[in-house]
Amino acid sequence: MSKEHSGVLRAWESTMRKTQAAKKRANNILGITSMANVTNNDLEDDTDKGVSISGEAYFAEKILPNGDYYTGQWYDNFPDGQGKYLWTDGCMYLGEWHKGKTMGKGRFSWPSGASYEGEFKTGYMDGTGTYIGSNGDTYKGKWVMNMKHGHGILNYSNGDCYDGEWRRGLQEGHGKYQWQNKNYYIGEWKNGVIFGKGIFVWSNGNTYDGYWEDGMPKGNGTYQWPDGSFYVGNWSKDPDEQNGTYYPSESSLAANLEWDPTTVYNELAGCKICVGERVSIMPSQKRLATWYSSKGGDKPRRMSVDGRVSVGVERPLDKMSLWENDGNSNGLRQVRRDLDCELLGIPHNDANPKFNLGLPLKAPKLEKRQGETISKGHRNYELMLNLQLGIRHSVGRPAPATSFDLKASAFDPKDKIWTRFPREGSKYTPPHQSYEFKWKDYCPVVFRTLRKLFKVDPADYMISICGDNALRELSSPGKSGSFFYLTDDDRYMIKTMKKSEVKMFLRMLSAYYNHVRSFENTLVIKYYGLHCVKLPGTTQKKVRFIIMGNLLRSDYTIHRRFDLKGSSLGRITEKNEFETDNTTILKDLDLNFIFKLQKAWYQEFCW
Repeated sequence: MSKEHSGVLRAWESTMRKTQAAKKRANNILGITSMANVTNNDLEDDTDKGVSISGEAYFAEKILPNGDYYTGQWYDNFPDGQGKYLWTDGCMYLGEWHKGKTMGKGRFSWPSGASYEGEFKTGYMDGTGTYIGSNGDTYKGKWVMNMKHGHGILNYSNGDCYDGEWRRGLQEGHGKYQWQNKNYYIGEWKNGVIFGKGIFVWSNGNTYDGYWEDGMPKGNGTYQWPDGSFYVGNWSKDPDEQNGTYYPSESSLAANLEWDPTTVYNELAGCKICVGERVSIMPSQKRLATWYSSKGGDKPRRMSVDGRVSVGVERPLDKMSLWENDGNSNGLRQVRRDLDCELLGIPHNDANPKFNLGLPLKAPKLEKRQGETISKGHRNYELMLNLQLGIRHSVGRPAPATSFDLKASAFDPKDKIWTRFPREGSKYTPPHQSYEFKWKDYCPVVFRTLRKLFKVDPADYMISICGDNALRELSSPGKSGSFFYLTDDDRYMIKTMKKSEVKMFLRMLSAYYNHVRSFENTLVIKYYGLHCVKLPGTTQKKVRFIIMGNLLRSDYTIHRRFDLKGSSLGRITEKNEFETDNTTILKDLDLNFIFKLQKAWYQEFCW
């Protein structure tokens, strides 16, 4: 065997050993946490009515280990058939089950008073159904994986109504929205706003027929009065881009030549699109606690309603101790029955067990926040002040309105603006407590347009970065030597860059802009600004940095974080199971999940 071939073989064997070690470590870090062994014999026999016959479904009434309650048909250690599940937080599902999953027709209710009645599929609201919010909003129509998707009608509690197409929970396609004041719009929608071609009809008979963008007329359109006179031309919120001609009707007494089209925008400002009530927790996110029988060979598992084995499962809660018991489970079962009757409106026995009021309530554990707060005395405190002053100046500086069709000159790397910030202030800059510095904005028109394209409100942007709360510096820089900073609300991340990286980024900026404009749902990271701070002193050190959206900001709790690069070389976390937490950055070989998407979403994801 040649030395070259022998070397390749040894490298392959080494990679295989590392891969196997990584899989073993991944199972330790991310593997399924089993519940304590709880058998039917450990609980009293009278908590489980019915006789289990192998291979046949039977009626069961169960108090589950975490305090949840189920009554209905049971098969092979799972709800199967008609049944009702009551969670300890007050959520309830009543309907059809299949192998532990909500499947078929059913009704899910929330403790807030909201309810959904319709079709379910593998734990999700999927099919045709009606959702009634706690505020009175009522949607009846199509659902796909907990989201309004397809045709549906939403009657808002304030009297507004939308009848049309939905996509991923938002109005998209063709639809009609009618306000309570009898104004209505019929036409195209996109991402929950009026976008495309459509007709707006006011209750007084005036109409606008033309093109729209972000809920306002934009492009060619015609505004017509009931007497037949009309105004036709190009519409825009920017008066400089607006032009058109007024045509009086034969019946009108005089031409309204001084009519101002901007009055239409003022009238439309009062016609807001209602935002539907947000569901606090979806049925598919509710946990289904199960235990195994000592007579069977099933392993202890804790499943979600949609049948997935959950990761990082909590211990069975001691919520049963909230109730005084007389040595058996009759008291607890009676309480569950009383709660059950209360929800269904059925009369019940008043002999309820007493509450154990002496049990202390525990606050939920707060998630650990990343990074070190940059306070006074920190080595980068002055740099943070300079950065915040520069951002406030750049974003707040008056600038002419621009369209999304940018000229090639806007992407020129030479298009940059230097600003001097003396301590005593100047005509354009405020006085400040930091040392004097210079500030540079790269391609300011491009990044201002990107923020507009990404629907970033300038005031919110400045508050997040330049507000009273300080930035947080991540504990260590990346392999590139760059430092990362997070805003207090976690919305934005700031990364320092080398001069060569800035040059490369500016060369790619035009292609990046065209891409994010063509694919508005792109998963590519969003960039909001590229700047430079020139520090004083003999060295004249320059710190270049870019501001981007924080991908890890979520309304959901993040249990595991991964940095995936599609490689197996060195892609392993050098930490054991006990050294990892929800802020640890795991790598490719630590990942042992398979992700499944609905076919339509999978195709859109690939596109």
